[in-house]
Formats: sequence, structure tokens, C-alpha cells
Amino acid sequence: MENIIQSGFAEPVPDHELETAEGSAWYIPHHGVYHSKKPDKIRVVFDCSARFKGESLNENLLQGPDLTNALVGVLCRFRQEPIAFMCDVEQMFFQFRVAAEHKDYLRFLWWENGNCDSPPKEFRMNVHLFEQCPPACANFGLKRLAEATTKVNMDLAAANFIRQDFYVDDGLSSVPTSKEAIDLIHSTKLICAKGGLRLHKFMSNSKEVMAAIPAEDRAKGIQDLDLLRDSGPVERALGVHWCIESDSFQFELL
Repeated sequence: MENIIQSGFAEPVPDHELETAEGSAWYIPHHGVYHSKKPDKIRVVFDCSARFKGESLNENLLQGPDLTNALVGVLCRFRQEPIAFMCDVEQMFFQFRVAAEHKDYLRFLWWENGNCDSPPKEFRMNVHLFEQCPPACANFGLKRLAEATTKVNMDLAAANFIRQDFYVDDGLSSVPTSKEAIDLIHSTKLICAKGGLRLHKFMSNSKEVMAAIPAEDRAKGIQDLDLLRDSGPVERALGVHWCIESDSFQFELL
């Protein structure tokens, strides 16, 4: 939680705004979740489905249009050409801000600096949480970025990649050559950076492509690999196991 506050994703509620009219603020309970494969990391989960007096925040949010690209289409295009790569938008939902007049509906209580001996203070989120409307908002923002690129005739290939080949925050694409992949990655990173988005966790079946990507932007499994000697790992591509070394999909039978 401290990271969320220190990163500016949340802010303290000013003293003069603590008192609100009935129905103009909402407090969200939260808890920490650990993943068995990431024992040293904790993820803060806000429960927007929690009820108070028979109401929940989720029930009062519009889901928004489904702007997510078809999963099958993204995966098929990912295997269409010989040079494939995938990437991820870092903390995608947290990159899209909530309208100022709606932030008080995302209030929560927290002990500042982790001091549980003091009374909790009130905070509110500045960005979207993973609930009803954020997927639509984030997808809309991403596609809007691609449209802005198209209007100024910047890099149409990168714009099409952003528009068609992202499944929420995961981008997957394939091209005929390693050079085209390197150019596409470079252009897409520049476009996303202009919109305040950072692409990272890059993975490719081409060692030439991986060598052109800074180590800190590569997927965690290959950041420390010797690209000339070590074999590529098995990564998850939208829920499917992708063996980098053999460049094939694999399935785990339980």
C-alpha cells in the first residue's frame, strides 16, 4: 500500500474535504494477496463488491463497452510470421486517472507509514481499480493513443499493433524479420511513452531481437540469461505455454 501512495496512485484526503454529503463518498475495504510463485510480493486487492446497507460500488458502476480484442485473433496473428514477440503494459489500469469528481468514491483507510498504533487516515485513489469499468477505460485509452498516432501519420505499423494486437495489457505480434520486430518494438515504445505508458516484459523467439532490448525491459525469466549460450525458457502467452527455444505452444495435462 505504501508503494501505491508514494507512487501518486493514491492521495490523502485533505482535512477540509473529510466531511461529505450523504451518498457522495464510498469506502473500499482492502486486503493483501500472495501468489505461490511470487512469495516475496504482495498484491493489494480492493473489494469493490463489498456491501454496505445493501449497496456495493460495483452495482453502481457501468461496465462500459467491450473493447477487448478477440483472444483467438490475437493468438493467431501472433503465430502468423516467423519472428514473434510479446510485451506488457506496466500497471496498465493505474496509468489512467479517475475524474476528480469521482475520486471520493474510491476512498480507503490506511495507517500512514505503516504505524498501526496511530489512528488510520483517509486516502482516495487517483487511478482506476480492477473492477467493472476500468477495462473499458484502459482499452479506450490505448486505442485512442493508436488513433492519435494514425492521425499524424507517425508509424502506422505501430499504431495497428497497439489497436489490434493487445489483449488488455498484453501485446503479442509477429513479423517476417528480426529487423522489422526491432523497429516495431522501438516505435511502439515511443508512442506508448508519449501517452504515459511503459512497455516491458519483452520476450521473443529471436535472440537478435532480445539482444536489442535493454535487460530491464525484458521478461524476468530472461533478464539474466546469456543469450548466446543459454536456452530460452517457457513463458505464458495469454494463458498458453510458449516454449521460446522450440518456438512452439505446449500444454500441461493435469
